[in-house]
Amino acid sequence: MSQSVVRKFDLNIEKILEGWELRHAIREVLANAMDEQALTSSEDIKINKDSKGVWHVRDYGRGLRYEHLTQNENKEKLRYESKVVGKFGVGLKDALATLHRRGASVVIKSKHGDIQLEMTSKHGFSDVATLHAVISPPGEPKQIGTDVAFKGISDGDMAAAKKFFLKFSNEKILDSTQYGQILRRTQAGKARVYVKGLLVAEEEDFAFSYNITSLTAAMNKALNRERTNVGRTAYADRVKAMLLASDSDEVAETLTNDLTRIEQGTNRDEVKWVDVAIHACQILNAKRKVVFVTADQRTQASDAIDHAISDGYKVVTVPENIQERLRGARDILGNPVRDLEVFQTEFAASFEFAFVDREKLSPAERRVFDSQAELAKLVGGLPREVKEIKISETMRPDFASNGDAAGLWEPHKGRIIIKRSQLRSLEGFAGTLLHEITHARSGCEDVTREFENELTVTLGRASAKAISHLK
Repeated sequence: MSQSVVRKFDLNIEKILEGWELRHAIREVLANAMDEQALTSSEDIKINKDSKGVWHVRDYGRGLRYEHLTQNENKEKLRYESKVVGKFGVGLKDALATLHRRGASVVIKSKHGDIQLEMTSKHGFSDVATLHAVISPPGEPKQIGTDVAFKGISDGDMAAAKKFFLKFSNEKILDSTQYGQILRRTQAGKARVYVKGLLVAEEEDFAFSYNITSLTAAMNKALNRERTNVGRTAYADRVKAMLLASDSDEVAETLTNDLTRIEQGTNRDEVKWVDVAIHACQILNAKRKVVFVTADQRTQASDAIDHAISDGYKVVTVPENIQERLRGARDILGNPVRDLEVFQTEFAASFEFAFVDREKLSPAERRVFDSQAELAKLVGGLPREVKEIKISETMRPDFASNGDAAGLWEPHKGRIIIKRSQLRSLEGFAGTLLHEITHARSGCEDVTREFENELTVTLGRASAKAISHLK
């Protein structure tokens, strides 16, 4: 450009975005500056107000050219889509038109020239005035980057424009995934959904804010010129994908806490996705001492739950449909997800018996214990699976009866264990021993505690006469 030539460039803005205010225009200028920084790996952009009250947005890239005002779609930004916020060349023209319409003025300076706005006659049509960019020779030919100066905008306008960007939000990243970042939702206001750092939607009922960096075809289509009010259907899949890819403790804990609020109807929306709810439980199981139970189990298995709490487990109440999906599931480390059944199995495996040698029994206890062979004969003898019968001072809790079990059969070790207190009477020992022999012979588990009690009584009555002659 000649150092003395001033040219006027018709912006040819056909459609005015009536809904845009000053903050939307400033947003576009900020987005362009940030994109230039990303594309050139240059110094961070600066935003400041000078001594005359004029706001400036400055980048340190290659400098804006008037040719940029002709673009409908920036091919460079499309090539490096993962780096930038914008892709529409019309964004800058929309911003300039909005600034002019809202009574603000703008001066753009780079080493390629200075640009201001002016309403002037359209070339060849003196009776039609349109918005033109007035291109002047550069006031600072050696300037690095682009400086955009705004007159007629308030501090509030600039603050509102900056709120569109994750960069200026101070929101904490909880987890980064291949699809984007999960952000801690601020206490005040709505959850926010960003696309590559630019706000596109707000959500009243999301537990987190999100920054989506890997876009789907639906999202690319939804990012129209207005950029805001993008519908949830456009980004829901990416939000879900982020949550399923996350292994953050805080994310999992927040979601599982929300699961406990489903019955009250106060949960947030993410846990309505069953796959997300299950994944959160799998993370929490791998990283915390937790037991997942239903509301009914909290009432019906209170003894087991009390044991879990006393052992340092956090009891997490989940809906029935989630509990059903957790049964037999593995966490992210490959361990069983700990529902009540898994907890009871783990508890049983970790229990340490206090075995008592026969020689340390009292004479009365030994007489009862030594009747085992004769008692076994009453039901056809000891099954070959039974390798030994042991007495323990302690016994694992029987969670179904809210007390300690009297005896048990351990098939993997081939032993029957009977609590020492059962040696107080021949009838008590006989009932427990015959019961456990029945388990060993049949290979069946207890169906219900009532079934077990009934079996013990039946065996006791059937053998009462036979037992009596052993006394």
